[in-house]
Amino acid sequence: MTVSHFQYDTQPPCRAYYIRNAFSCSGRVQTRRVYPVTMDHHLPSKTGTSFFRTCFNGVNALSGFGILSIPYALWEGGWVSLTLLFVLAAVCFYTALLLQKCMDSNSLVRTYPDIGELAFGMKGRMLIALFMYLELFFVAIQFLIIEGDNLEKLFPNASFHIAGLNIGGKQGFVVLSALLILPTTWLRNLGVLAYVSVGGVLASLILVFSVIWVGAIDGVGFHERGVVMNWSGMPTALSLFAFCYSGHTVYPTIYSSMADKTKFSRVLLICFAIATINYVLMAILGYLMFGQAAKSQVTLNLPVVKISAKIAIYTTLINPLAKYALIVMPIVNAIEDRLQVSKNRAIGILIRTVLVITTAIVALSVPFFGYIVALTGSFLSSNDTMILPCLCYLKIFKRSRRWGLELVMILAVVVMGAFLAVVGTYVSMKQIIASL
Repeated sequence: MTVSHFQYDTQPPCRAYYIRNAFSCSGRVQTRRVYPVTMDHHLPSKTGTSFFRTCFNGVNALSGFGILSIPYALWEGGWVSLTLLFVLAAVCFYTALLLQKCMDSNSLVRTYPDIGELAFGMKGRMLIALFMYLELFFVAIQFLIIEGDNLEKLFPNASFHIAGLNIGGKQGFVVLSALLILPTTWLRNLGVLAYVSVGGVLASLILVFSVIWVGAIDGVGFHERGVVMNWSGMPTALSLFAFCYSGHTVYPTIYSSMADKTKFSRVLLICFAIATINYVLMAILGYLMFGQAAKSQVTLNLPVVKISAKIAIYTTLINPLAKYALIVMPIVNAIEDRLQVSKNRAIGILIRTVLVITTAIVALSVPFFGYIVALTGSFLSSNDTMILPCLCYLKIFKRSRRWGLELVMILAVVVMGAFLAVVGTYVSMKQIIASL
């Protein structure tokens, strides 16, 4: 019998666990009685994070490097595609509220995989965990691509000669970044890196301010008109926007740590509002500055001779170096737990080293930041942020399956997510294959 995160009853229950099945010691289903767990979420806890700190954590979860590709998203879809950003923001805000309701139904639920198990058992937990780990793996790859692209921007004439081989600047910088990052993944205590990683909000603000400075003060200007609409680029634009709002995997953890959980909906509203304003500002300014010349990372368009541009690029470079180890740690922990080698230091270092080497190989083989981000947004974020929250909610709350406005909204979100998952993934894969 596989031991679940939730505890299955082998005796008549002495604690009130909400579970889908209760098992006998032999592993066979003993009863299907449901033992509800209630939790008064209206009573603030004496412990937990404050409202302000929870807002900060939420904004930090949404303030990723997706902002780098926002002007490029408009290059793909045109000005009209900006409406998709608002649509995605509203949809992801709604599905985040659905996750909150799922967590309110059971006090044992603490993480996103917990919600999957509450709804669909161990298969649900494993599916959500798989999507989470894949997304983290893709993000780690994107970190290395960011390092290679931006270091090449700073040092365009650099080249590397290793064992008689001449390695180009971008590829060499990817390898160099991986070598610098590797020792950080060996650390057991990532406390110092955690303090640096929470600077995602500050990094986004510095980036936006630097872009404004380049356009308004350093002479680039805001004169490009761009195109009104490009139908062929709409799936890519939607995929890039979806990636920007893919914070659902951490919302349950943020919610669980909150002192007054009754205010979480307000926290979400504030976080989505701040993130959306930041994204819209970057999208409009970046597209007005570079138009159809916009690159997959806005930093690659900035004139490197300007101090403001260097500040933006260096800020972009620091974050991946600090965050890489934190991003891959859940993957490492899952592998170590699966192999039961979490206490073996040597094997732990080997697993981390292999993981860094693997991401570096993929980054060298498929060094297309915009396409990789779009693939992550379409294939993974669409499931994490749209499809799975809706399916879990429908499974947990039977009353939600009755025909009405709520069901119509949920089905519309599922259809939208499915469209993005199929069409967006197809377009992204097609672009990647064509560029190889």
